Amino acid sequence: MSTLSGIYTPNTGSLLEIAHSTLLMPNQIESPQLDEVFGQLLTHRLDYADLYFQYTRSESWSLEEGQVKSASFNIDQGVGVRAIAGEKTAFAYSDDISRGALLAAAHATRAIAQSGAEHRHRVVTHGQRRELYLPTDPLTTLEDAQKVALLEQLERYARAIDPRVTQVMASLNAEYDVVFIARSDGHQAADVRPLVRLSLQVIVEQDGRREQGSAGGGGRSGYEYFDDARLRLYAEQAVHQAIVNLSAGPAPAGTMTVVLGAGWPGILLHEAIGHGLEGDFNRKGSSAFSGRIGERVAATGVTVVDDGTIAHRRGSLNVDDEGNPTQCTTLIENGILKGYMQDSLNARLMGVPVTGNARRESFAHIPMPRMTNTYMLNGDKDPREIIASVKHGLYAVNFGGGQVDITSGKFVFSAAEAYLIENGRIGAPVKGATLIGNGPDVLTRVSMIGNDMALDPGVGTCGKEGQSVPVGVGQPTLRIDGLTVGGTG
Repeated sequence: MSTLSGIYTPNTGSLLEIAHSTLLMPNQIESPQLDEVFGQLLTHRLDYADLYFQYTRSESWSLEEGQVKSASFNIDQGVGVRAIAGEKTAFAYSDDISRGALLAAAHATRAIAQSGAEHRHRVVTHGQRRELYLPTDPLTTLEDAQKVALLEQLERYARAIDPRVTQVMASLNAEYDVVFIARSDGHQAADVRPLVRLSLQVIVEQDGRREQGSAGGGGRSGYEYFDDARLRLYAEQAVHQAIVNLSAGPAPAGTMTVVLGAGWPGILLHEAIGHGLEGDFNRKGSSAFSGRIGERVAATGVTVVDDGTIAHRRGSLNVDDEGNPTQCTTLIENGILKGYMQDSLNARLMGVPVTGNARRESFAHIPMPRMTNTYMLNGDKDPREIIASVKHGLYAVNFGGGQVDITSGKFVFSAAEAYLIENGRIGAPVKGATLIGNGPDVLTRVSMIGNDMALDPGVGTCGKEGQSVPVGVGQPTLRIDGLTVGGTG
């Protein structure tokens, strides 16, 4: 159903048709078999049960030392069976999609169902049709030789920018994911999820000093996303970052004004604040934001949303992993906490609507409330005005790794590219800067918000309780007062 160009125009109902033909028909699973499984599950009283079928094809190509040295290809499929009664969840999965495996998984899960709602007659419904991305198979949008040539071209672009580039490493990844969800309330939904990503890392060397830079991106499309202009942009960004770090001095330490750049620095927002706004942490009272709906939790002007409906974005989904449509959920509006991200379990127990944020790594994992694309909305300041307002501080353009404690909100992030700000001007680059703070507290220290909101290039992967899912982040340029910077100087 895909072509070498990645262009495919689906028919009405095609997502369900693709899911049925990929997952159910080859395994002789039809409506009577689904009814039989739910019938076994619902011999006891349950609040909810679902079946999550998944078929995934993925590949990865890696370039190093001028050659594509490794390539991998994988096919995985299976089904997860979940039953919920009250706060209790039972879950079983199998990589064998068959009537016998489904019934065995149902038998394994139904033992928890000792209380809950009475079973009601099921009427099959289908979700509202949505197409945030085409159901193309990205693995087929280029021939293997073209994938190798793409990586080799990227390396040539990087090396041609500066003779100090001594090493180039790149990887190309694609995934074709077909899911079908059947629920005990009769609702059925399907999604066909393409995903591509390109990562580039360069090493430069001068006078015995070696530094590195990285770039990349991707989204829900075929490999045609990586056109020549985009390859050149990635090469320029990675080499620029590495060259800047060659001349970078030690970062200062202390409490100071920090300006965060637009786009990828939103990863700080994601980690330090976003996780604390997920429903499960708040239902259990373990988040620093628990019980604070309606309270001021951020400075005036700070509005944060989680939006799974942005076309072609890495964190977007037509439906979440419980079959509910994703949506744009306002979490913080003008500094006031408005709500949390919810899956069906936590929404039911908290007495609030679902928000389409149920996500799982695969059929072998339990869904939980997770972020999609989380970002801060624009303010009214020109980024140049924000820089000009700082007498002495740090300008963090790009981030590397970081960590956060959900309960306390404390975080530590390392800046991959940063500069001093002196008397309202961007000064010398510095290396080794870490930002240290508390998520709820840092929101109250935002004093200026830029009008240049940007989303990240499509590289984010979020980890939670051992599960990884693709996400997006974003923000405009921000001025944060009184942030602790751990430095090397």
